[in-house]
Amino acid sequence: MAHIRISDAARFLGVSDDTVRRWVSSGALTSVPDAGGRMAIEGKELAAFAQDQARSMADPSGTASSARNRFVGLVTAVKADTVMAQVEMQCGPFRVVSLMSSEAVDELGLEAGSVAVAVIKSTNVIIESPGTSA
Repeated sequence: MAHIRISDAARFLGVSDDTVRRWVSSGALTSVPDAGGRMAIEGKELAAFAQDQARSMADPSGTASSARNRFVGLVTAVKADTVMAQVEMQCGPFRVVSLMSSEAVDELGLEAGSVAVAVIKSTNVIIESPGTSA
């Protein structure tokens, strides 16, 4: 199970470290010690919390845009069969969905609570997992 440090959880959620600590104190999130004994949040719990907290903002420009972007976020769901998989991520206020082979999901070690990067290029969404080599 992935453990996300408080400072990283704050960055994923777009809030301060102190806000995450207040959520832990109030019981909205549960902290656990990571391998180094520091306060952390279990990845699955943080993924569910991020999904519940996400709020989309309207585009202030009012125009459509074609952009190449990388979104760091948390995997919130993986639905896989023997050949294909659907991976959902919460990247700040954005929900990103990608279709890929089940083999790729296994190779990247993707599961709810995993940290991953959604790379957006045209109509393709590619999910990368830090520290994983093919």
